[in-house]
Amino acid sequence: MLKKIITWLRAFRDETRGTVAVEAAIIFPMVLWGLLGTFVYFEGYRQASINTKAANTIADMLSRESNDITPTYIDNTKDLFDQLSQAHDATKIRVSVVRWSDYHESFRVDWSQERGSGLTSLSNDDIHSWESKLPTVPNQERVVLVETWSTYTPLFKIGMDPVEIKSFIFTRLRFSPRLSFCSDCS
Repeated sequence: MLKKIITWLRAFRDETRGTVAVEAAIIFPMVLWGLLGTFVYFEGYRQASINTKAANTIADMLSRESNDITPTYIDNTKDLFDQLSQAHDATKIRVSVVRWSDYHESFRVDWSQERGSGLTSLSNDDIHSWESKLPTVPNQERVVLVETWSTYTPLFKIGMDPVEIKSFIFTRLRFSPRLSFCSDCS
């Protein structure tokens, strides 16, 4: 009887049929996780690129404007960003015009408007330490500053939490020495 059990155990140990199926059952979840992870990360980088391009488009649009900017214009700019960025979650945008002041030796805010929850208009105190973020410009030169925020939520749960995508774009004015904001204009 013992000899029969030992013979059976040796035969079981030496049997190789079905090992591919067992190996596949073990490896397949890891391969699937890797494939989904690659998709999620690629999609995140793609969304960040789209958001940056949308913010660049808005900054360029504003830099070419020669008429006063109105609250409706800013509302529509936010709608345009939402469309261009193909955002599925809530977005935020802040549009500001800043200028360099030799007298103050810092950037100063001409005006700032924001759309989206949780944002405030940019103030002189906010940009006081931003000299490393903004370009070197001559005295009283103005720059359009467009900041955008959106959230990328991964399609698959692979261990990655939602990520906030931020864009910080500045552009010099092209056709006009200044870009004014008129809150009373329609």
